[in-house]
Amino acid sequence: MSDEIPDDLSGLEDVADEVEEDLSRAERQRDEYLATLQRLQADFENYRKRVLRASEEAAARAAGDLVAKLLPVLDAFDLARAHFGDGADAVEPSEEAIALVQARGLMLDTLGRLGLERIDEDGVPFDPQVHDAVAHEPGEDAPVIDGVLRAGYRWKGAVLRPAMVRVKG
Repeated sequence: MSDEIPDDLSGLEDVADEVEEDLSRAERQRDEYLATLQRLQADFENYRKRVLRASEEAAARAAGDLVAKLLPVLDAFDLARAHFGDGADAVEPSEEAIALVQARGLMLDTLGRLGLERIDEDGVPFDPQVHDAVAHEPGEDAPVIDGVLRAGYRWKGAVLRPAMVRVKG
């Protein structure tokens, strides 16, 4: 056997070099496509999360707006309860008064399960974030709530309407 390459196979080295270059180029292109695909997948996942978060925020805002529009209805129930009594200790409770009290309780329970909190406690320290002081009585101690004139409400932790209160102290 001879160590010399026959003349008819001398072009094989050039072909082999070209094949290696093509293979190298194809591998680089494959790596670029893979990196691009991975970036696109990450971008799409971030987009999906952003759209989901925006959708949830929009739904929460819409629910909060609806609850805010229902507050006058709750106020009307409170006025009716004050006028008729709570139905249990009224001298002659009418059927309308009992129905109003039950409807108010049902509405508050339902909205409470969804995230509505009523702000109407007496004797608690005054907090300007959740209380709107419309009357003040002098006192020696720190300001406390001495009477709730109109209930306030929180929706999922955010104050929808501060409670209208009388403050002592």
